[in-house]
Amino acid sequence: MNAPLAASAIDPVLLDGLRALLGSRVSTSESDRAQHGRDESRHAARLPDAVCRAVTTEEVAAIVRLCAAHDTPIVAYGAGSSLEGALIPVKGGVSLDLTGMNQILSVRAEDLDATVQAGVTRKQLNAHLRDTGLFFPVDPGADATIGGMAATRASGTNAVRYGTMRENVVNLTVVLSDGRIIRTRSRAKKSSAGYDLTGLFVGQEGTLGIITEVTVRLYGIPEVMAAATCSFPSVDAAVDTVIQTIQMGIPISRVELLDDRAIEAVNAYSKLTLPVTPTLFFEFAGSQSGVEEQASIVEDLAKGEGASNWRWSTDADERAKLWQARHDIHWAIRALRPGAKGWGTDVCVPISALAEVIREVRKETSQQSFGTTLVGHVGDGNFHLGMQIDPDDPAEWAKANEINDRMVKHAIALGGTCTGEHGVGIGKMKFMREEHGEALDVMRLIKNALDPKGIFNPGKVLPA
Repeated sequence: MNAPLAASAIDPVLLDGLRALLGSRVSTSESDRAQHGRDESRHAARLPDAVCRAVTTEEVAAIVRLCAAHDTPIVAYGAGSSLEGALIPVKGGVSLDLTGMNQILSVRAEDLDATVQAGVTRKQLNAHLRDTGLFFPVDPGADATIGGMAATRASGTNAVRYGTMRENVVNLTVVLSDGRIIRTRSRAKKSSAGYDLTGLFVGQEGTLGIITEVTVRLYGIPEVMAAATCSFPSVDAAVDTVIQTIQMGIPISRVELLDDRAIEAVNAYSKLTLPVTPTLFFEFAGSQSGVEEQASIVEDLAKGEGASNWRWSTDADERAKLWQARHDIHWAIRALRPGAKGWGTDVCVPISALAEVIREVRKETSQQSFGTTLVGHVGDGNFHLGMQIDPDDPAEWAKANEINDRMVKHAIALGGTCTGEHGVGIGKMKFMREEHGEALDVMRLIKNALDPKGIFNPGKVLPA
């Protein structure tokens, strides 16, 4: 699965132009190219021909103009945490590293928004906001860049209360394929003027334009926050508790499901002692009385489904330890089978269909030779299947592919989507026609109009 260390094939004239613009921030070294030719997905790495590190929107525009003149692909690169191959330069070209664009440009506390460069990470932004009483809530787990989160329409554990990047991006600065720089809308709370360009570029995975600045919504830090866990006799019982909680309108901040195999991994990796059974992680936020009331109602619902070991706490350190364990699940699962290749996949369904899809997936994975774990942002119908595959066993790869295909097709048949937050990248392209039908042709028209030369992240999102 490692990329061959092939020589760079970039046009020497283009390389000279890039070096004249960026100097030492252009690299063709094998180590830089290897770093930018892979992500956290199962997909085979592919080296770019060069790596460019930009620090301003104007530099990005100049790089795009140079690459367009030489018909050279450009793949925007952030934290490198994609799980569906979105960052892999499958046709070579330039990997455009935006991590140096890490300036927080302005915070307008009175308007509850902030504007940042694309390379600012969510943790960096929240650290900067600490003394304002505000925070940015979208939390995909990894310390992803805000630009990458916008490009992939990221969500995460807080989405059940605060929504995804779709709801939390106010406007964008985007570089188009001819080097033009646009802003997608104003900062006004609402607008009826023109097409929703912000919505178009949020989630396009770098195939329509390169996001260089993002204005995001901010929220007040709640007065009280409490975390709770409880164990269930079955995954069905846990999911039923979540469904009842959502349908009752209880304003939980987060609710996460880990199956027994995921709990086993978390206990070992994060040094916890949770009972090895399907477990829900909750977070409640609000006033002291409001949090207590929310927790009491959910505890009663959980016990009605046979839950036990209800524990809750408002202690910040204890909450942080629990949620860090949840965020470390990717690495915890990897540690269950050293040397294995991780395959993380996700789907999202209407919450009423969640128990059915999970039940079928559990049935299919229960007898496999490779390890599987199930983790879900079940409050919004999104769950993740992790499979640890022997990289040298074709039979395991074939079975994992079969399980993934069946799970995705089942989700789509129930009114769901092939991916709730991982993105399409390379891995989910084959399901796009089944999910979108003729709307896929409209997407292709948009792609051809905005990127007629096909230089932005080719080979992703839209199947050939």
